[in-house]
Amino acid sequence: MTNAIETRLAQLGVTLPNAPAPAANYVPFVRTGNTLYVSGQISMGPDGLILGKIGADLTVEQGAAAARRCAMALLSQVRAACDGDLTRLVRVVKLVGFVNSTPDFTDQPKVVNGASDFLVEVLGDAGRHARSAVSAGALPLGVAVEIEGIFEIK
Repeated sequence: MTNAIETRLAQLGVTLPNAPAPAANYVPFVRTGNTLYVSGQISMGPDGLILGKIGADLTVEQGAAAARRCAMALLSQVRAACDGDLTRLVRVVKLVGFVNSTPDFTDQPKVVNGASDFLVEVLGDAGRHARSAVSAGALPLGVAVEIEGIFEIK
């Protein structure tokens, strides 16, 4: 189904990946009423997992690119939860971003901006959200970034 969100993604040259399957004993999303909780999405690019520690192996810019990929996966999960119909997405409510970073690294917000900027670029004001951006000493599988999201849907 083509809609404003799908049109905007096409204008940006973005093809959302298929919604990733859970890697352990959890579900990818839970809907309660009009609120959709999406489990943490790890940084994965077209060539596989985006691995490394920001501040040692990766730059802030590379971390932001990894966060952008997490946001794409989040939208893929929203699309799956809405039976393929992104017109049901009302707004992004909140993101929680985890950044695999060195102990002295303090630019976690700049890394998670990769996801926030992408969502605003695609959704406009409906992409603006509350947010946390925190450091993690390690993340699953050694990925650079993991982001979970809360969305309002209809």
